[in-house]
Amino acid sequence: MTLNLTTHQARLLHMRAQLLASPIQQVTAGQLLTKLFAVQAQNLGAAYQSLGVRSRGLSEAQISQERQFGTEICWRWSLRGTLHLMTVEDARWFVPLMAEDLVNGDRLRLEQLGYNESTAKQGVELILSQLEKQGELTRAEIARLLQENKLPYEGQAIVHILFKTVCEAGVCPGADRGSKPTYTLFEKKYGPFKPRPREDALAELVLRYLAAYAPARPEDFTAWSGVKISEARSLWSALEKKLLPVEIEGVSNWMLLKQKSWLDGLEKQASVLRLLPYYDTYLLGYANRDLIIAKAYTGRVLKGGVIDAMLALDGWIIGTWKLKPRKSGLDLSLQFFEHQPKKIWPQIEAEVERLEQFMEKKVSLLTDED
Repeated sequence: MTLNLTTHQARLLHMRAQLLASPIQQVTAGQLLTKLFAVQAQNLGAAYQSLGVRSRGLSEAQISQERQFGTEICWRWSLRGTLHLMTVEDARWFVPLMAEDLVNGDRLRLEQLGYNESTAKQGVELILSQLEKQGELTRAEIARLLQENKLPYEGQAIVHILFKTVCEAGVCPGADRGSKPTYTLFEKKYGPFKPRPREDALAELVLRYLAAYAPARPEDFTAWSGVKISEARSLWSALEKKLLPVEIEGVSNWMLLKQKSWLDGLEKQASVLRLLPYYDTYLLGYANRDLIIAKAYTGRVLKGGVIDAMLALDGWIIGTWKLKPRKSGLDLSLQFFEHQPKKIWPQIEAEVERLEQFMEKKVSLLTDED
């Protein structure tokens, strides 16, 4: 039986799946990432805030400490070949699953930057050998190593040979050296990878995706994961007995059967406003974002390769926000797409207070009078 949902109900379900509904729980970074699977993290500060807005009691400093020196979470290229934070346990099986596809997808760009099959292999082996000796290397040290061995190292060449090394050879970011990230060997830092049969691993990935993004479609899963649509549709069919079909404005979507209880009392939920940071995973989980943001305002959030920080009211994006440093802390300014009622201000102020606690810095909310 297919259930019919309104767009408002779908957004409320998205908020719950994304751990953005009330009440916000007190959890560790690892527990959050187990539920979300991964958060985009080319901007680490924004990735930390993505975890902070979904938790109570966590601080930016705690997550940074765990990322660098703990054994629960790691930072690495993963979904779609983009940097993400994820749990170490998930990285053990996910990294081997996607490695070949990611390397093949980057082969042409690596060639354009001056590497052929032989020199790319040489570069990877050089980096691995040096990491075995020294434990951690900065990007500058890796570039110098390549330069000394007459291999391409300038501009994007260093990024793409590192990408190949990360995907193929299990290299991952380590602890920061000052303000510079280092690279190290995953198995030395965290222990062995645990590859799974592809079919089993992909089935797990679909179930984990729906746990964090339902209701959704195979096309959404493809946009999020980078798995081909033909394979995604096959996975959906194979998992049919675990899925609940729903329709949103006449479009077929799916949830997990175990999420059916979420529909009880859905419309009675208290209104929720959240300050979502740059590149937040809420906007990155779907191929079509019309349920989340009006088309007229998409260009004010998606700017080239940047996704701005957003205000979400019951899952609907109503504006953007920015932080600006000053001597005594940070100023937070809001840009609404349309006029908003004054009754939402207490919710905004509560979110600013939570952000202040998370960042452990004074955050001043600017108003029209400021």
